[in-house]
Amino acid sequence: MSNPVSEPLASDPAMPKPSPRVVISALGITQILAWGSSFYLPAVLAQPIAADTGWSLGWVVGGLSVGLLAAGLVAPRVGRTIDVKGGRPVLMASSILLAAGLATLALAHSLPVYLMAWLLMGLGMGSGLYDAGFATLGRLYGKDARRAITTLTLWGGFASTVCWPLSAWLVEHFAWRGACAAYAAIHVLVCLPLHAFVVPGIVSVSGDGRSAGAKPGISSPPPLTGTRRIRAFALLATILTLGAVTASMIGVHLLTFLQARGLSLAAAVGLGALVGPSQVSARVMEMAFGRHYHPTWTMAASVTLVAGGIILLLLGFPILALALALYGAGNGIGSIAKGTLPLALFGSEGYASLMGRLAMPSLLAQALSPSLGAILIERGGTDAVLGVLSGLACLNLCLVGLLWVTARRR
Repeated sequence: MSNPVSEPLASDPAMPKPSPRVVISALGITQILAWGSSFYLPAVLAQPIAADTGWSLGWVVGGLSVGLLAAGLVAPRVGRTIDVKGGRPVLMASSILLAAGLATLALAHSLPVYLMAWLLMGLGMGSGLYDAGFATLGRLYGKDARRAITTLTLWGGFASTVCWPLSAWLVEHFAWRGACAAYAAIHVLVCLPLHAFVVPGIVSVSGDGRSAGAKPGISSPPPLTGTRRIRAFALLATILTLGAVTASMIGVHLLTFLQARGLSLAAAVGLGALVGPSQVSARVMEMAFGRHYHPTWTMAASVTLVAGGIILLLLGFPILALALALYGAGNGIGSIAKGTLPLALFGSEGYASLMGRLAMPSLLAQALSPSLGAILIERGGTDAVLGVLSGLACLNLCLVGLLWVTARRR
């Protein structure tokens, strides 16, 4: 019996094929809206929800952890489904799940219903954020997906820039329940049609893993096999998981770290805002020059910049802006490496399933890390947490070196 993952999907003559630019732009819009109405939602809505309902802020923010746990658990199945059926049905399901979760959130008058809403949203996050987007592009374009993945991360980098002001405006005019209802409508009226009518549901992929009609580029080494493949997968999964721990802790507790360095809240917020532009700038640089290098070098640059930024922050480096710029740049290109490095190491066959397996431990770690960070700050202070994060970042650098050695010996 043939393997459905390795068989090319027949093309549908009744469906016109949109250009890659149109597909990526559509996915970029839906990524901004999906990230902004899920992962970035508590940043604006947590305080209004807590004030209106009387629930503790910890439980309100904890809803996101519930969502991330659900996303992590569903990620492997999402990847397998994309490998077999393509990304369109999965992304359509994500729009429906996010809309249902947000509608439930708007109607939640008890904490159990609130957490159930986040469970639904987590299923939508697991089937609609970066991992599913990368897997869809890999399924569509095979070995040629690297530039598409990079471009998608550029779109995604504007999620908080677009949705934080939008969320604040919605809360001001319609309260937090109205904001959730509005986002639910956006998923039904904007994201669902884009996924349904722009993203190809079936795709023809050539035997070498290239999308049909693609021009060959610079030759790349064959995919890893045997024990080297197993070793490389374990190393990459560990690297991504440690990176998720670091990014999650810093993302939630950055203002606390900066205020512990003597900054006022306003100054900390101003400096923290440097992370976003640094991410986008680094992604633009990678898009311009990264195609000349193996994605292993992108990952190496990412973990080096992240480690440098955290260590400078720990040492109390006078120019904190430099520390945050380094961290932001490393985090930015790390998102690219997360999508392109598995494609380069393991090939396009079964790429979506592979991405699902890689995503699971990262998402679970991302869900648990903020609470762990809060406990460590209470017991050991911010320096202790930054010391742990510096150690993890340096360990990641060593692991990337081992991955490079493993990938080189083929």
